[in-house]
Amino acid sequence: MKKSEINSTEIARLAGVSRSTVSRVINNYSNVPAETRDKVLKVIQEYNYFPNVSAQVLAGKRARTIGLFLINQGTVSGDILTNMLIVSVIEHASAHGYYVLTHIIRNAKDTEVIQNVREIFFQRRIDGGIFIGAANREPFIEELVEEGFVIGIVDQELSDHPEPNRVVSKFNNDSGMKQAVAYLAGLGHSQIGIINGDMNRLSGVTKYEGFKTAMGMCGLQVNPDWVLDGDFNETSGYEAIQTLLHKKMELPSAIIAANDSVAFGAIRAFKEHGLRVPDDISVIGFDDHAMSAKHHPALTTIRVDFGDMLKRMTTYLIAKIEQNTPDIKEISIDCSLVVRDSCRRL
Repeated sequence: MKKSEINSTEIARLAGVSRSTVSRVINNYSNVPAETRDKVLKVIQEYNYFPNVSAQVLAGKRARTIGLFLINQGTVSGDILTNMLIVSVIEHASAHGYYVLTHIIRNAKDTEVIQNVREIFFQRRIDGGIFIGAANREPFIEELVEEGFVIGIVDQELSDHPEPNRVVSKFNNDSGMKQAVAYLAGLGHSQIGIINGDMNRLSGVTKYEGFKTAMGMCGLQVNPDWVLDGDFNETSGYEAIQTLLHKKMELPSAIIAANDSVAFGAIRAFKEHGLRVPDDISVIGFDDHAMSAKHHPALTTIRVDFGDMLKRMTTYLIAKIEQNTPDIKEISIDCSLVVRDSCRRL
C-alpha cells in the first residue's frame, strides 16, 4: 500500500490498536495512555497520515477554509487592485490558520456556475465565503445567507433586517465625491464630467449620487453629455473617453473616474487623441491603488484603505465562523483626497 493511500484502519493495524483508539489520538482525547498515544503517533508520522477532510467535516469539524469569490467578467490577472484584494484576504486568513479557496464567477446569471458555487458551501468544503464584485442584492448570495452560511460581502450595505451571519463593508463614497468636486472647484473648474462605475453595484450608485450632490453644493450644473457609462476596470475608462471624443462635442475641463483603473484607461485614450493630462484636461481617480503614485502623470485620487477593510472583513468572518457571534457587522470605510499631478489650476 502506498503511504498516500493509507487510512485509519491500516494505522490501527500497524500500531496494534483499535480504530477508535486512532480516532481518539487524532482528536487529542485525554483518555489514551501515553505509551499507546506515542505508538500511534509514531506510525502516523512514519506513514504521513492525515485524516480525510470530508470525514472530519461530517464529524462536525471545520474545514478551516474560507471561499473568496470574485464576480468579474474581465481579466483579473491584469488588474492590480483586484490582485491586492485577493492577496490581502489570503494574508489575513493565513494569520488565523485558515486557507482560502478562490474562484472567479464570470456570469452571476449562469445557473450551472452558481450551482457549483452553492455545492461548495453545501458540501462544507468551506466554512464561509467572501464575495467581491457582487451586485448590491445578488439572489444566489441572499439564498446562501438565508441558509445560514457565514457570508462576507464587499461593497454592500445592511438591509432593513440584518442577519448575524452576514458581514458587509461599504465605502463613504459620498464624502469622497464631495472632496473631489470641491478640490476641482477650488482649482477653478466648473465643467466637470464623470465616468461611472457598474450601476448594479452599491459603489456605482453611491459615487454618482455623491457626485450630483457635490456638484449642487458647489453651485455647479451636471451636464448629461459628460456623464459617461463605465465599469470598474481600465477598459471601460478607455472606451468611455473614446466614445466621448468621437462625438466631437465640447469637452469638460475635468473628469472624475469611478476608480483609478478607470482613470488610467481614460488618460490612455486622451493621450491617443493628442490631449495631455493635466494641461488639456484634469483627471481624478478613486481608490489610490499601488500604481497611482507611479503613473504618468501621478494620479490625484481619493484614497480608500482596502487593506484595512479586508483585514477587518476576514477577521470578523472567521470570528463568526468560530464563535458564532450574534452581533451585526457593518464595516464603513472613510476616504481622503490625495493630491498629485493629474489636475491643474485654471
